[in-house]
Amino acid sequence: MARLFDAYIIANWTAAEGKKLGEHTLWVGVAKRDVRFRLYAETHNVATRAEGEKLIADLLAEHRKRGDRVLVGFDFDFGFPAGTAARLKLDGRPWDAMGKFLAANIVDKADNSNNRYQVAAKMNRLMTDEPWPFWGAPASQAQRWLTTTKPPEGASADIPEFRATELAARKDKLPPKSVWQMHGAGAIGGLTLVGVPMLRRLLDTLGASAAVWPFGTGWRELTEADIAPLSAIVVEVWPLMFEAKRGVSAEGVKEYKTQAQVRAAAEAFARMDDSGALQKAFAPPAGADDALIAQVENEEGWILGV
Repeated sequence: MARLFDAYIIANWTAAEGKKLGEHTLWVGVAKRDVRFRLYAETHNVATRAEGEKLIADLLAEHRKRGDRVLVGFDFDFGFPAGTAARLKLDGRPWDAMGKFLAANIVDKADNSNNRYQVAAKMNRLMTDEPWPFWGAPASQAQRWLTTTKPPEGASADIPEFRATELAARKDKLPPKSVWQMHGAGAIGGLTLVGVPMLRRLLDTLGASAAVWPFGTGWRELTEADIAPLSAIVVEVWPLMFEAKRGVSAEGVKEYKTQAQVRAAAEAFARMDDSGALQKAFAPPAGADDALIAQVENEEGWILGV
């Protein structure tokens, strides 16, 4: 079976304000093959999301010139739990509508300052007029529609806490976070709010040469014929799914934990591609019915490999 991709780019995004390098910052791992088809990896660390966005665009442009096909993975939620767009009274396909809403509301400056907490509060006001479903903010950002702590049990009970992919991951003993958590260890909410507008800009730049899975491809096994017309497939990933042992450079410098995670994830997807497992990973799990498939394709998305 032929490989689907020539390179694998995995990004650990960040919602941080301020410029910072090192652990728990924006890392990009790239796995590819040399002239003898041996797999090797490189990692990049940048201080801001703007630099990360440019880095990924430049990497993709470089691979496209060579005629390579690239798998690009980001570690934030591409979609929201079913019903979110309807709660916000947005028209059209939910995934597209949510992307447009966030692109219009999120302000993310070159120095990493952003308004993610204000946008979360606005979404709470529009959805429930209460400080939920989004929750968790530093004390300095807390306000009428966004509090520092999780809402009481039963609040916003009709708004799902998780997408179907998180529920499936939990069955596999993986503990992804809810998109509604904005602050605290492993919080994904703020990351998603700043990540989705970047994703839209990237897709606008790539145009017809790229597709985002599963929204633009369908939730199905992808073949070489599906990938052939494209230079990139963009997917949602969760690097913590893969074991990452921190390597040591020739100079004796140990990898950062986050650095090792993006490298290991890129290498893992390359090995899946070698074995043919990656092709099958694009398909729904056994037992997925038409309703779930429609929910995932049109609103929620899925974590590749769950």
